[in-house]
Amino acid sequence: MIAAVVSLGGIGLAAALALGAAARKFAVEVDPREAAILEVLSGANCGACGYPGCSAYAKAVVEEGVSPALCTPGGQATIEAIAGIMGVSAEASEPEVAVVRCQGDNRKAQLKYRYLGLVDCNAAQRVADGPKACPGGCLGLGSCERACPFGAIEMTPDGLAVINRELCTGCRKCVSVCPRNVIAMTPRSATTHVLCNSHDKGAVVRKYCQVGCIACQICKKNAPEAYVIEDFLARVVYEHHDQAGPGVEKCPTSCIRDFRFGYPEGSSFGGGELPSEKNAPDEGTGTAG
Repeated sequence: MIAAVVSLGGIGLAAALALGAAARKFAVEVDPREAAILEVLSGANCGACGYPGCSAYAKAVVEEGVSPALCTPGGQATIEAIAGIMGVSAEASEPEVAVVRCQGDNRKAQLKYRYLGLVDCNAAQRVADGPKACPGGCLGLGSCERACPFGAIEMTPDGLAVINRELCTGCRKCVSVCPRNVIAMTPRSATTHVLCNSHDKGAVVRKYCQVGCIACQICKKNAPEAYVIEDFLARVVYEHHDQAGPGVEKCPTSCIRDFRFGYPEGSSFGGGELPSEKNAPDEGTGTAG
């Protein structure tokens, strides 16, 4: 019995010595800068930088000279910290937040059919180009909400994705999973946005959405520097977003929203009736069903 215990102990000791020797021989030296960068990163492992996790990004910065400005969740402070570790100048960048360019929930926009499949926007989009009549509208099945690592996205009771501007870090995970390109990255400083993603003519938009852009150009007439109309869709010229107020007030369909005065209807992030919402047209629209 004692001999067996001694024998097993000897085998264990020999194995430990062998493993130790192998570890020393095949050890991979890690640049201390890599560990230092990993220490200042957000730790979200969200992949916003284009690499599979914070460790991979830290390694790429040190070994490949990748830009220190790719960790959007960390913000400018992280960029400056990484730049300091690497001994390079920090790149100043305008922080961005994601915006869902749609307000057409299941009460304000029509459906082509009732979808009963997998609760996933990409799966729904593969079935006759999605159940929503608007070709660019939010499908409302929550793929972006599930993809967000920061809890910045909610689905309203009527099936509309809404992004919290305070919680959004600009990681772009939601942008990559949306099959309709409804979500756009915008400057954090800009609070006014055209919440529509349809390029159909106004007469067509009126048939399937109560809050879609009809390219009437009223916004541009009232704030010519702040808006541009392209392919039947208005958008804010963000360099002049501070002049966009008159467009919000005059928009006949209330598709332009200033987030300082509230989020889209149904959001727990805070709603707010816009000055133009009482003027929204009812004719030519329908209720989703």
